[in-house]
Amino acid sequence: MARLTVLLVSTLIFLSCSSTPPVENPFDGPNPWPDIRKERIQTLLPEAMNRADVEAWAVLCRSNNNDPLARHVGCENAVAPAVFLFQMIDDSVYSIVFTPPGEATALQDIALHDSIAVVNRSPGALVEAADYINQNIRGRIALNYSEANEIADGLSYSQFINFTDLLPQHVKNRIVSSEELVYEWLSVKTPAEIEILRKAAELTSKWQYEAYETVVPNQTTDRDIADFLKAKMREIGVGDAWSPDQNPAVNSGPDRGHAHPTDRIIRPGSVIQIDFGIRVYDMWVTDIQRFAYVLHPDETEPPGYIQKYWDVARDANRMVLEVMQPGITGLEVDRVQRNWLAENGSMNVMWNTGHPVGYVAHDVGPSLGGAQEGREPHATAYNELRVGNVFAYDGFYMWEIEGGTKTISVEEMAVVTESGADYLTEPQEELILIRSN
Repeated sequence: MARLTVLLVSTLIFLSCSSTPPVENPFDGPNPWPDIRKERIQTLLPEAMNRADVEAWAVLCRSNNNDPLARHVGCENAVAPAVFLFQMIDDSVYSIVFTPPGEATALQDIALHDSIAVVNRSPGALVEAADYINQNIRGRIALNYSEANEIADGLSYSQFINFTDLLPQHVKNRIVSSEELVYEWLSVKTPAEIEILRKAAELTSKWQYEAYETVVPNQTTDRDIADFLKAKMREIGVGDAWSPDQNPAVNSGPDRGHAHPTDRIIRPGSVIQIDFGIRVYDMWVTDIQRFAYVLHPDETEPPGYIQKYWDVARDANRMVLEVMQPGITGLEVDRVQRNWLAENGSMNVMWNTGHPVGYVAHDVGPSLGGAQEGREPHATAYNELRVGNVFAYDGFYMWEIEGGTKTISVEEMAVVTESGADYLTEPQEELILIRSN
């Protein structure tokens, strides 16, 4: 009888576990990137090359230490050195790949490029590509080196020397950095990409609210919240938007900037910050913050000064959204918030109001910054916002606490539209309140 009882209990447990509904994964199914990549090359790259005033763009690809833009141009699987060349012909981009036989068949199957030039390993793809450029390109040629944009800085010193040594001086004189081209191309996201980012932003925010529901004052640590969010990520198989050790950043104490969560115990009176982002389809990332206040046992609402700081930061976030529109510069956007913070007694906040987000957490595009005290604007802060720019941006308030400063940074994601800007997910309107027993 005892054996039968054990078997029945085990069966019931198994059936109970088996009946648990699977977690819904909005990013299940085929990866949309191949189709989106092709659309971006066909529709956005010609305009980017025209804006950057280049006739050709050469991306040198290789194994192990590949170019950061490899997945954008289709050379993420390169083994032997290859050259992916994009050339403006009339109003369209013509792409030709110089590749050894080993990768040629796969590139033909992908059908991303107009032509696949199969070359022998000796003299090699670089020589053949250089010969083509010497004979066919009369305008400026962009290569991936840049002092200001690491995403456009994928060409190593040895690659640069080996390739340019194959070009006569009059061709070398027309070589320019791809920095402007890459900026123009990557800073705009397509409608399909924006919808993916919208779904990812909704999930990023939802999980943060769920994480706050698990907090038990005087027991839960900052790291416990981070572990909860990591478990959520594993559950449906999404990745980290930035360094895994610092994602999410959870902090219930003084400001720590971009840092790993610690074993600090969450106490009543704490303002908790979660800075969290996920990577979906191994391509697009989010960056959103949510804030909570831990009530003392005798409190039903935050102290007046905490509520004020939250209100000022939230209102700053809303004011920024109101001015974000095509044609305004990132510097002008940042200045709106700085004036508001000065009026309301915030300390000077060192961080920019916002940054582009999409393929990486700090993506290519206009910087929403430059108006803070003691800091020179980044060059891209003078650039105008454009339809399809996506930003993660904050509404700030900073004050002094024991051990340093504390900053509320109401970080939301928004996309620039024809008529202004829209949030990608419902913004946080009220400070989350956690009760103490």
